[in-house]
Amino acid sequence: MTPRLTLPDPEAMTPEQRGVYDRILSGPTGRVIGPQRANIHSPALAEAWGRLGDVLRHGTVIPTMLLELAIIVVGRRWNSPLEFHVHGAAAVRAGLDPAVVEAIRVGAAPVLPSPEAREVYELARQVQGTGFSSDAAYGAVLARWGERGVVELVAMIGFYTMVCVALNLHRIPLPDGAPPALPVIGAEGELAVLPAAG
Repeated sequence: MTPRLTLPDPEAMTPEQRGVYDRILSGPTGRVIGPQRANIHSPALAEAWGRLGDVLRHGTVIPTMLLELAIIVVGRRWNSPLEFHVHGAAAVRAGLDPAVVEAIRVGAAPVLPSPEAREVYELARQVQGTGFSSDAAYGAVLARWGERGVVELVAMIGFYTMVCVALNLHRIPLPDGAPPALPVIGAEGELAVLPAAG
């Protein structure tokens, strides 16, 4: 995949870009491989994007494994190979069964390990499918994680939707050695439709 814009190397960046780049490297993620490679063209955007991403990934009441589950649902829905590659691996590191990640990757019904995982998956799946959710799906997350938790999870789903759109439109490539792109689910060029959990 060839990017649609330049992805500047650190030595070619302006001082303002380099400052943001260095702050991203020193943050919790410690690398610049996703949409920030494009966002660096707008240092103020890259700075704000990074701060929001750090809050959502590292400052919520929702456990990391469940956040990563929601993120891979978003990545699969938007057919974003880089997003799925990065966060599929992060989900496994956070304790999600690799079989669950693979089921989502190929568009099969995942067998989820806990009620909490089923609730997060279902809310993310519904939001990605229609832009809305049932009262039952929303209420399950609200009952388990409270108002703060449901607000943070919804923000995470929205943030990673934005990430996937940026990755797809700028054509940010997979890192060298990454597995091939996601398989097509449904009609070519359409968003993937994910089934309810098994």
